[in-house]
Amino acid sequence: MEYQILNTSTCLLVLLVFIPTGLGICPSSCKCSGNDRNVDCSGRNLTILPQGLQDNLTYLNLSFNQFIDLDHQLTRFTNLRTLDISNNWLKNVPAHLPKSLWELYATNNNIKALQKLDTAYQWNLRVLDVSRNMVERAVLINNTLSSLKFLNLSSNKLWTVPTNMPYNIEMVDLSNNFLSQILPGTLVRLQHLTSLYLHNNKFSYIPDKAFDQLSQLQVVTLYNNPWSCSDNQNIPYVLQWVQGTTARVIGAPCADWPWASTTPAPEGPTALDSSPMIKGTKAGDRVTSATPPEPTKVTKTHKQFKAKEVTPLVTQSHPALFPSTHRPLLRFPDGPQEAAATRTILIQDSTKGNSSLTPAMGSSTTPMTLSITSGMPTNYSKMPQSTTATLRKEELTPSAPNARVPSRASTWQVGLVYLAVLHALA
Repeated sequence: MEYQILNTSTCLLVLLVFIPTGLGICPSSCKCSGNDRNVDCSGRNLTILPQGLQDNLTYLNLSFNQFIDLDHQLTRFTNLRTLDISNNWLKNVPAHLPKSLWELYATNNNIKALQKLDTAYQWNLRVLDVSRNMVERAVLINNTLSSLKFLNLSSNKLWTVPTNMPYNIEMVDLSNNFLSQILPGTLVRLQHLTSLYLHNNKFSYIPDKAFDQLSQLQVVTLYNNPWSCSDNQNIPYVLQWVQGTTARVIGAPCADWPWASTTPAPEGPTALDSSPMIKGTKAGDRVTSATPPEPTKVTKTHKQFKAKEVTPLVTQSHPALFPSTHRPLLRFPDGPQEAAATRTILIQDSTKGNSSLTPAMGSSTTPMTLSITSGMPTNYSKMPQSTTATLRKEELTPSAPNARVPSRASTWQVGLVYLAVLHALA
């Protein structure tokens, strides 16, 4: 009887020792799920690993704690898939991490370097996030990290784009660093890369052929970099690549730089025309009026012209030209013309109205006179005082309606009638 009681006590003692480990009792400071294989110990101000963690964990969250060193403490979790050690005080990536890891998140720590042994044996790792640290150097061994798809090294202190990045990688985030150069061959093998983030760095140019092998690239960010837009030797490559790539480029370099030289506008029209037209010399000076222009009325001279419609123009720096002569419009004709009509040509601003040609009321032998009331070129402002006075006199002096000037023949007829009446009275 005593022997049976002793055996029963021994069995109960063994059960009390081994059952908690086998059943995986969740630590009191953590939250567990999935048969206690998913453990969340974040935000507990922990400095050491809590007791009671079972070895077959698949998910472990140790973020927002006060861990300083986790070297050799996580090796026993041989089934671990996801490890989150973000927002702690770690100075390096923990040594001897389990090789079963798929995702490693170590953001916002004090990590200063990514050593080659930190990732040398992580063949199954798919996501590596070491952003928001103080990493100045990232050393990757060639032909390692063969399963890595996502690499985030943003917000660190890198000066050079890391070399030996795995050839199967699809997304690389190197933004918010101090990157200024890409060594030759760094991106040659990344033919599966679809997203590359290089914004907020110190790039002044991209070396020749650096992006030529990125055939699968879909998105690249290049904004907030001090591009040397005036460097005609180095900057043309990235500008030509941006123009020719099918990827979406966010923040193209030198977008506001005036590369295209503007062609100066011709100083006068080149097409010949038999009808007089007044045209501007600059395309920017042409203003289209809201109402269609009215046809110009032209008085008869020694030759009959049929004028075309005149577009309202404002010429700033060049004289108006006649297309038929290619010579500046003269204030006076070259020689005397018989029975030439005195005309006042008004070239108004486009905001005030269309151009109009107003013939003078009476015919005279005075030469053609030009008056530009708005938009006057500089060379017309210096008109002789006599010409201006004559023009103002013609505009302001109205001719009396129905006024008749007696001719010499009518004067003689009146005189003869007067003499005949006096003779009859005598």
